[in-house]
Amino acid sequence: MFERFSRGYYVGRLSIEPTPDKAAGAFIQRATHERLNEQLYAAGGGIERTDLPLVMKLETSHFAVDGDSGVPQDTLWVPESLLAETRIETPPTLREVFLAKADRAAQLLRLSGQAV
Repeated sequence: MFERFSRGYYVGRLSIEPTPDKAAGAFIQRATHERLNEQLYAAGGGIERTDLPLVMKLETSHFAVDGDSGVPQDTLWVPESLLAETRIETPPTLREVFLAKADRAAQLLRLSGQAV
């Protein structure tokens, strides 16, 4: 789903859809979220959390992404407010999405005031 892109990011293609029911936040499928969290963010030191937010970038916006069991596979739900900042006019649409590597994600979360 995601492949190496640069020192700070992986890149993948996901179907971008508005988050239903005016829910706050961005979401991907829970199982995918946990797998990516384990593969990309875990340090390999025993039991580790796999519920930390992933940090993604769509066009010019960075945002935290959580897991939800209702999200279809290969889909990213984003809030309407974030969609309004993009050039996406008719969701769902397949787009490149950047996934921050662990050190970059921690830096971005600290800068935004969110816990790491």
